[in-house]
Amino acid sequence: MRLFVFARHAESAANIEHVLSSDPARPVALTSRGRDQARQLGVRLANLDIDLAVVTSFLRTRETAEVALDGRDVPILVEPDLDDVRAGIFDGAPIEDYWSWRDRHTHSDRLPLGESLDETARRYANALNRLLERPEQVTLVVGHELAIRSIVGSDLEIANATPYLLDEQAVRRAAERLSIESRTEAAA
Repeated sequence: MRLFVFARHAESAANIEHVLSSDPARPVALTSRGRDQARQLGVRLANLDIDLAVVTSFLRTRETAEVALDGRDVPILVEPDLDDVRAGIFDGAPIEDYWSWRDRHTHSDRLPLGESLDETARRYANALNRLLERPEQVTLVVGHELAIRSIVGSDLEIANATPYLLDEQAVRRAAERLSIESRTEAAA
């Protein structure tokens, strides 16, 4: 049985500052606490033979995977379609500003100079489908809270560096659900 381990990146400077960091060109690194969280993630995953680590275009996801897999020979693949929402004018702004805008708009509304949550969900579905086409038996995916929450189907906050294990069928269902939800919102 194929296994996918999804984890939000460890604590970053943007988390501490409570700002939205949606531009991978602006490197936002892990904090000291974040590096400790990534090491703990590595301890939790120590008994899994991970074949592939998938990260986003963001430094904090790569750092989390590298620290968690320190000493292990696991290839790392960058999957930009799992990047955080392209937040446009909200990049670098307090996260509460983004939340306020989001609460007043639909998922099909584009963030000013950014993308809609529907577009983000379609990217996530496309990325999952590409990962499902790959042959690896155990894949670690280090992403962002919105992606992990969307994939595991939770409305709750996703803690930093906490693993969520999904089998192949659960990932297929997540990809299908994200694809359907994004089409439904767009049609509404």
